[in-house]
Amino acid sequence: MSDVFERSVAGRTLSIQVGKFAQQANGAVAVQYGNTVVLVTACTSSEPREGIDFVPLTVDYEERLYAAGKIPGSFIRREGRPTEEAVITDRLIDRSLRPLLSKEFHNDVQVVATVLSVDQENDPDICALIGASAALTLSDIPFFGPISAIHIGYIDDALVVNPTLPQMDDSLFDLIVASSKENIVMVEAGAKEVSEEILLEAIKLGHEANQELIKLQKELQRTYSKAKVEVEHKELAPGLSSQIASILGEKLSQVLEEPGKLQRDKALTSIKEETRNKLVDSFSEDEINFAFEAQLRAAVREKILQTRRHLDGRQAKEIRPISCEVGILPRTHGSGLFARGETQVLTITTLGSTNREQLLDGLGLDETKRFMHHYNFPPFSTGEVKRIGTTGRREIGHGALVERAIAPVLPSEDDFPYTLRLVSEVVSSQGSTSMASACAATLSLMDAGVPIKAPVAGIAMGLLTGKDEGYVVLTDIVGMEDAYGDMDFKVAGTTRGLTALQLDIKLQGINYGILAEALSQAREARLEILGKMSLAISATRSELSPYAPRMYEMTIDQSKIGSVIGPGGRVIRSIIEETKTTIDIKNDGKVIVGSPNEEAAQKAIKIIQDLTREVAQGEIYTGKVTRLFNFGAMVEILPGKEGLVHISELANYHVPQVEDVVKVGDEVMVKVIGIDNSGRINLSRKAILEGLSNLPGAKVSNASAPKDRQRKFVHPRGRDEQHGNRSR
Repeated sequence: MSDVFERSVAGRTLSIQVGKFAQQANGAVAVQYGNTVVLVTACTSSEPREGIDFVPLTVDYEERLYAAGKIPGSFIRREGRPTEEAVITDRLIDRSLRPLLSKEFHNDVQVVATVLSVDQENDPDICALIGASAALTLSDIPFFGPISAIHIGYIDDALVVNPTLPQMDDSLFDLIVASSKENIVMVEAGAKEVSEEILLEAIKLGHEANQELIKLQKELQRTYSKAKVEVEHKELAPGLSSQIASILGEKLSQVLEEPGKLQRDKALTSIKEETRNKLVDSFSEDEINFAFEAQLRAAVREKILQTRRHLDGRQAKEIRPISCEVGILPRTHGSGLFARGETQVLTITTLGSTNREQLLDGLGLDETKRFMHHYNFPPFSTGEVKRIGTTGRREIGHGALVERAIAPVLPSEDDFPYTLRLVSEVVSSQGSTSMASACAATLSLMDAGVPIKAPVAGIAMGLLTGKDEGYVVLTDIVGMEDAYGDMDFKVAGTTRGLTALQLDIKLQGINYGILAEALSQAREARLEILGKMSLAISATRSELSPYAPRMYEMTIDQSKIGSVIGPGGRVIRSIIEETKTTIDIKNDGKVIVGSPNEEAAQKAIKIIQDLTREVAQGEIYTGKVTRLFNFGAMVEILPGKEGLVHISELANYHVPQVEDVVKVGDEVMVKVIGIDNSGRINLSRKAILEGLSNLPGAKVSNASAPKDRQRKFVHPRGRDEQHGNRSR
């Protein structure tokens, strides 16, 4: 039996339908908001996965282009790899659900959100997240929900709940808040230099707006939910914990004080191996590993909470040493190297013509993307040996986060007509490589001469909570503080405000006060980092790299666009081939010609100007003779535009035959003397010759004239005088 539960959200109905689809899944719902519909299912394996200590959750967000009435643009005409937007939504859902799944439930869990219909007004991402929560709530999978998610915008100086996608173009930020009844679970935002205070108010509003949808899911739960699976609590073998503590003694505390990651990892491996060798006869290897990991986690947390310092001894708000360099790669358009402690990122900028924009084959409103940031995390960055394959979800997610942080400060296409691609290469990793990428990206853009509005820096904030509501917020966390801590809060922005946020937590929620404290500390850190970056490069370079293309902009009549493109694009391809330039033509008649060589660009511009110029009476042109007739010659004065020079207009004397004066291929100067109603052009060469002869002191002769005409000129000197000149 099918049932529908509804609520009004921002003046539009959001409904959750149960029992219509996917009855064999552990939980399934269809969420509709406006005319956007997403089917979400939750399934789990019958047996737990052995030898793991994490929640084996997989989230798949499946975009179906039929949802927007589109046919895929790929050769096989079906959906292939998930788009970047789909991967970002995967991660959004995963990061919201994972803290609320039982950490001791080791059965595989898969959540699949399939987008069935899109109205391009209501974003399917929150439908998918709400549906995922509802499907898990209805299922027998242990889930400490429900949760809800909402978009918050800032339009016309007011906070707006769930603005439509077209409205988002005018919003100061796009904030997604996922929360449970009590606490905030996940935050993600892209903003245009917004203050911390406004974003905190928006987070508050988002948490409040989520409550109605949480109540809606509670109604579903009371009516349709299944009994939850009992979770087996894994107990340590009797006496194992005390024996490990006895073996380790003070060694673990000493290892945690090691300043370098490699030294610490090596020392941890050594004492772990020592512990295993002493206990392997009495306990299984899995039991030893589990107990050792528990001891390590407890030791890390205890040390930080007791000292209120980082593991390496830094104060809670202290940032690791920073170094910045620019222009270190000779042939790239721009490069920046940013290092913070043992984290090191090299970012390279490449500038291209606007026809190098990325084509988007997705469900959103945008069809192209002008700015791209790609993030690579090779295994050598952590000193490991791993297979290098296709780009993973983590790399795509981190790349998109930095892209979101940098995009608000980029110049518009009108001011800077380039496609921009940044690639961040993580060459060493020890905490917050994504925020280091934001810093390196800024350095690289400034080195490339891109006139950004303001530099951007980023920092990762951590959190450790203890008993009796005690906690410590850490600035600039390293790997172990992230792994054993409770929060990874990435914050990026300029001196004026925030441009991107991303909150990941391992708790079942986090309160507003901790977020406010973390944002305040992040601002202090961001300003300090920006100050260090300014020492390497204080302003964008005034000149582009000599290897970057120069863009020249011109405007042509819209009715002449076809003349430049030509049948099947033949004309524009021939210009590009001849001049080795790039040419982009917009629908409004704007033409952008790109080339590192100014002479080549000017040549292309001249050809385009000639193709689009109107022939005007009285103007003079240099053209090429294309055809001969007995009554005159056809001369091409502009590309594709010919006019007739009648035989009587070929010269300022009688011409017996056209061939006596011109032949095919000759270049001649002609004047337009008439254009009839049909657009036929009449030209005159005689008018040019007569005009030249009227110049003061001019003597005009014509090599094409008959010889007897030339013999009319007689030298005034006599024979003897001529002879005398020769002898001298």
